[in-house]
Amino acid sequence: MMQSRTHTCAELRIGNVGESVTLSGWLENFRIVSANLGFVVLRDFYGTTQIVVETEEMMKAFKPINKESTITVTGVVRERSSKNPKQATGDIEVVPTSVNVLGRCRYNELPFEINHSREADETLRLKYRYLDLRNPEVKQNIILRCNVIAALRAAMIEHGFLEITTPILTASSPEGARDYLVPARKHPGKFYALPQAPQQFKQLLMTSGFDRYFQIAPCFRDEDARGDRSPGEFYQLDMEMAFATQEDVFAVIEDVLPPVFAKYGTYNRASSAPFMRIPYLEAMEKYGTDKPDLRIDLTVQDVTEVLADCGFGPFATAAAQEEGGEPVPTNVRIKAVVVSGFTGTRKMIDKMLADVEVQAGSKPYWFRVDENGELVGGISKFAAPIKEKVMEALHLQNGDFVALYAGKLTAAQKTAGVLVKTLVAAVPGHMDKEQYSFCWIVDFPMYEIGEESGELEFCHNPFSMPSGGLETLLKVERGEMDALDVTADQYDLVCNGVELSSGAVRNHDPEIMIKAFEMVRLGEDDVKQKFPAMYNAFCYGAPPHAGIAPGVDRMIMLLAGVDTIREIIPFPMNKNAQDIMMGAPSEVTQKQLDELHIAIAVDEKDAAEE
Repeated sequence: MMQSRTHTCAELRIGNVGESVTLSGWLENFRIVSANLGFVVLRDFYGTTQIVVETEEMMKAFKPINKESTITVTGVVRERSSKNPKQATGDIEVVPTSVNVLGRCRYNELPFEINHSREADETLRLKYRYLDLRNPEVKQNIILRCNVIAALRAAMIEHGFLEITTPILTASSPEGARDYLVPARKHPGKFYALPQAPQQFKQLLMTSGFDRYFQIAPCFRDEDARGDRSPGEFYQLDMEMAFATQEDVFAVIEDVLPPVFAKYGTYNRASSAPFMRIPYLEAMEKYGTDKPDLRIDLTVQDVTEVLADCGFGPFATAAAQEEGGEPVPTNVRIKAVVVSGFTGTRKMIDKMLADVEVQAGSKPYWFRVDENGELVGGISKFAAPIKEKVMEALHLQNGDFVALYAGKLTAAQKTAGVLVKTLVAAVPGHMDKEQYSFCWIVDFPMYEIGEESGELEFCHNPFSMPSGGLETLLKVERGEMDALDVTADQYDLVCNGVELSSGAVRNHDPEIMIKAFEMVRLGEDDVKQKFPAMYNAFCYGAPPHAGIAPGVDRMIMLLAGVDTIREIIPFPMNKNAQDIMMGAPSEVTQKQLDELHIAIAVDEKDAAEE
């Protein structure tokens, strides 16, 4: 027995025939057949039940009630003469004796049909999210989210991890994205920051003597939205382990995630341990991305040596000098992707490669092998004279299509990666879609040359331990090794081409930390100033530790099989980081600003645009 109802709208079956019951829910639909016959669909959280109105009195009671009003119905269960096998309660119906309105819908028209809300404009869906969530399909994603989080929590506890919450109000820290700042009323001119991640706190927990930590952690970053990233806040399965290596972290994740994906995913196949481990440089060479989708059987091949001297200008790897001079290398690399079974027309090929050019910003090229084994189309006239070399290098067969790109190494790799995705979408049979394919990307570069600064910068996480520790950094200092060849004990977890997480073995030694930061022109004082708590704590003896933080939102997006992360968040923001349902961000009163010692300076240009 539940308050104001005896059963849910998904509960009644043939065995309940003859019983007097009370149901509560939303009036989903009322189909009037005649003056004294109508059919009501009553919906609650659990499902739907048909109510059959058969008297003039009950017709008068139901007619004034608008759709989506909350009502309670008391009546008698009977067997349906026309059963509905698609409905859990399709064998029965309820003949009402009374109906009461608990919460009246005061509008005759809804912003959208509840059961078709996913077809509505996204702005309307977000504005009326409380109606959108009444759609069983939308609601199911949120239920999935709850079940997955519960399963992750149970698995982590089973592995000996303690769930510990870390602060939401903290200090601003350079983590690679913009902070959300919170003014401190009692400290004029100073600000808290919402944490981009619990990174420093979880490392401090390891230093404090806790052995295994986790939490379903809220993180806040002032970033632009995209399909797999929500602006504002997101959640991650944050974890850290003391006295742990990279392999220890891998072992936990490889034990925790596959059962969850196999149980709750759209696909019932998931990689088993151990996941494939792919060095970063190999991933870029072979897949054209550090987020490879291993369900795809297409890979990238380097054909620079074969095609560099074929006479096609963009493929030339050496710039001609004045007569008598030596050619100068231009660092051009030529990448190729071969796909079998492509029978597209010239128009289709042009459109496909034009799409690649829009995405990559560079023009790709092509040729194909016809049924007679000849190279035809595209740039085939340049490849045909060295046909045997080309056929052997690319292992070509009759009917194969070859897409190519030439440019500097990074651009060539990334454009080839776009070619792979474009070709697999255009040519069926090259993707085993219905599975979850995990891999680890390992051996990331510790440093890179900044695009804007032109100087050495951290490539990813500055808290990562350089592979080889202090000795590696000393080799760089002595000139025995290039800084760009230093790798970090850092790893990414990738599933179906989506980066779920980055993690690392942490740099827990103050001496190694200072040396690592010196490489990017930051001294000991800078480290102390930027990371005072962590630096000081490490000076009191920190254990080696490692961790990772898979994104919960992205995980559930993959499990639900949806294309946008907003589908699996109960109350998401729009692409402009606005909550149009609640009206956030919003203006505040002058009194509130005065209490916080804040004055708003309005940019004249921005004011004019508004």
